[in-house]
Amino acid sequence: MSDFSVPPGPGLVHRPTLTPPSLQDNSADGDRLCSALRRDLGVEQIHVSLALRRRLPALLRDAAYAVRCVIFQEKSCAVLVHAAAADAHEGLYGLAVDLGTTRVVLRLVDLENRTVLAEDGFDNPQVEIGPDVLARIHHTDQPGGLARLQRLIVDGLNRNAAALARACGVDAQDIHLVTVAGNTAMSHLLAGLPSGWIIREPYIPAANRFGLMPAAELGLALAPLAQVLIFPNVGSYFGGDLIAGILHSGLHRREETAILVDVGTNAEVVVGNREWLMACAGAAGPALEGGMSRMGTTAGPGVIDRVRIDPRTRHIDIHTIEDLPPRGICGSGVIDLAAQLFLAGMIDIRGKLRPDICGPRLFLRDGLAHLIIVPGEASAGGQPLCISQADLDSLIRSKAAMYTILETITATVGLALDSLPAFWVAGTFGQFIDPVSAITIGMLPDLPLSRFATLGNTSLGGATLALVCRSAPAEIDQIRDAVTYLELNVNQEFMNRFSAAKFIPHTDPDRFPSVPIP
Repeated sequence: MSDFSVPPGPGLVHRPTLTPPSLQDNSADGDRLCSALRRDLGVEQIHVSLALRRRLPALLRDAAYAVRCVIFQEKSCAVLVHAAAADAHEGLYGLAVDLGTTRVVLRLVDLENRTVLAEDGFDNPQVEIGPDVLARIHHTDQPGGLARLQRLIVDGLNRNAAALARACGVDAQDIHLVTVAGNTAMSHLLAGLPSGWIIREPYIPAANRFGLMPAAELGLALAPLAQVLIFPNVGSYFGGDLIAGILHSGLHRREETAILVDVGTNAEVVVGNREWLMACAGAAGPALEGGMSRMGTTAGPGVIDRVRIDPRTRHIDIHTIEDLPPRGICGSGVIDLAAQLFLAGMIDIRGKLRPDICGPRLFLRDGLAHLIIVPGEASAGGQPLCISQADLDSLIRSKAAMYTILETITATVGLALDSLPAFWVAGTFGQFIDPVSAITIGMLPDLPLSRFATLGNTSLGGATLALVCRSAPAEIDQIRDAVTYLELNVNQEFMNRFSAAKFIPHTDPDRFPSVPIP
């Protein structure tokens, strides 16, 4: 399920030492608890909601002044999210959310034991409005559009959080804290914030920091006083999912410089160390606007994730996730396929299919060349699985944009790509991608394979850290303030480099010494 490991340091559950009131010590109940928490946590202020203050007198007496507190601690202030008797049987749980445009992933966390109990995901129900951010934001311009989008995601979260809790024998009413990491648009749509200006020049979000907010205010059916942390964003194209990714990776604590790449519908890149962080997002590059998803489907059972082609016979050998009959091909599988087609001489350096080499597998449909990868009799749906020239053209643009983003951001900070000591790839894409194939088509730089590492779902990892590590909120603010965002829309060097990268592996093959040219 998860390879998440808990870092050292205190968690979010704290047991303060309280003495019962007396004639000699007649502090108010709320003051008594807040004083102890300020002393123990070393903060100047403790915020307690009015609703929780109403419960404290009875709670403290029933518990004989021995309590457990769920604390959300920022720099000089802490929020008392929940208090319970120290010996109460009720669990204290949190929910980490990776709020993706296409897929939403949840983790249920025991706040006291600092353990991940379970993880599950569901398709973002906002897809019924539109598959991408652009369509959904345009929908908010319609009367009731924003409210509908917000209700769709909230209903999805409520339904799936309750199911995940039930599977663990937990009551959703015992979930007291939710941490959400999503891109800027998804965060706005969850919060019900106007998002139209995110996609209109000069691309201004309604908020970069959301603060802690009551879950009930969003419509989440959790503990009555549950709170929600939505990770902050840096701007329209650098969201909380990237902040969470940096937190999870520890990039902001490294002495050596490293680069973190998360490729989904868009490509987002951060390079830096504990002294500085530079970031940019591929949504600013027009070649990535459709992402990899138009070439196939998202990774899942029966989806092709690996391809090998015999360069002599041109026999195509595929592998599917869970070894099921093939029903589609994911982005990492397309990269594998393109690399193998190139090495077998079936496409040229422009990514164009070669009829003389492809043979009878190649056919025209509506005047467009298609190559059969899996014949109909071998596919799950009984129809041939093909890749078209348009798919390959889109891949060439996407890979060129990806490489150009990497080249531009490293050049901006005075680094050469081949000097990077560590190259981290995040997300589902990173889980399945073969770095050799990505290097072969010129998508990733030609580095020693030992420098590449896959980090999994760093967005979810960062959201989980915020539930188990008391210092995480302060780190989140530190990361957000440290990031310098590089705007690619107005970067002329990006466009110049992009044109040079639209060949396999590149117009300058010396950059890719490990790639054999057929």
